[in-house]
Amino acid sequence: MKKTSYLARCAMIAAAYAVLTLAFPALSYGPIQLRVSEALCILPFFMKEGVVGLTVGCLLANIVGVSFGVTLPWDVVIGTAATLIAALVTRKTRIKWLVPLPTVISNAVLVGAMLTYIILPDGEAVPLWYNILTVGIGELIVCYGLGIPFFVLMKKMRRKRDEG
Repeated sequence: MKKTSYLARCAMIAAAYAVLTLAFPALSYGPIQLRVSEALCILPFFMKEGVVGLTVGCLLANIVGVSFGVTLPWDVVIGTAATLIAALVTRKTRIKWLVPLPTVISNAVLVGAMLTYIILPDGEAVPLWYNILTVGIGELIVCYGLGIPFFVLMKKMRRKRDEG
């Protein structure tokens, strides 16, 4: 029963991430992103299922993005790796205001590098620092603007559960 509930929570997180990403495709894909789903990046702080759920959700959202032609196959590998790395580091983070930071840094560096060296190498001459900055700003906006309020809500819910 324990394994089933673990898998169910992983699946719910994955579905939530994928649906939130796909619900706002104009914001979720491209060099400048505001993936609403990244607000869920705080979940590994609260539960180990967050690591698997976010990674699988990102993988699914990026596979669907490739099939719709809004992203490239490299995003399936690199974007998903950025999410996995961020989730693993977030799981170890203990300071509230730092919880979203691994997601911001991991995506800024890995997705920024992917945009610079893989997706746009022969197109526009966009420097690495610019792509890291634009991806990082988008991540900061979502991870802190939506992630911290979500973090506070999760803390309150956990407190109520523990009291009751």
